[in-house]
Amino acid sequence: MSEPPSGKRVLRESLLTARTARTEHDRARADAALIAAARRLVAGAARVAAYAPMPGEPGGPTLPDELAATVPPGGLLLPALRPDRDLDWVAYTGTLVDGGVIRALREPPGPRLGVEAIATAEIVFVPALAVDSTGARLGRGGGSYDRALTRVRPDVPVIALLYEDELLPAVPTEPHDRPVTAALTPDRFVDLRRPR
Repeated sequence: MSEPPSGKRVLRESLLTARTARTEHDRARADAALIAAARRLVAGAARVAAYAPMPGEPGGPTLPDELAATVPPGGLLLPALRPDRDLDWVAYTGTLVDGGVIRALREPPGPRLGVEAIATAEIVFVPALAVDSTGARLGRGGGSYDRALTRVRPDVPVIALLYEDELLPAVPTEPHDRPVTAALTPDRFVDLRRPR
């Protein structure tokens, strides 16, 4: 007898199906709004950690170029997936290549700065399939960002880029899951930090 699918896996599949169903026009409009808002958030930052969206992910393929144009040269760090699925970081200089571990991922060539380089970022953007009001983030299931986020300084905003319908009432979590502090959708910025 096979095991029933986990809540995370079922939700993941549903969200990926919904992303695939988006029209090119709707996706392009949403991505343009996300990029404009993300650029406003990073204005004045010296170092930002972000990612190169996979096809269909919020932000679209031009996200790295747009962010790099807003921060000082060498100030945008993008991840490079290591064989152990942890994330190394590389300064983005305008070029992306197929990922060495997972070819569908695009990553910058160039010197790797180490897994601790994310600790130098003033703002961190992360991919997500969904986020809830507690900051719980549903990723693709590899655990790479959960590991990387343990190295982010406590005062640094960690912002998930989402389409509007991916901000959910609840997301299933496990003990190793790392929350985000905010969600950015095409329509709004949602601060998820709890008052202290």
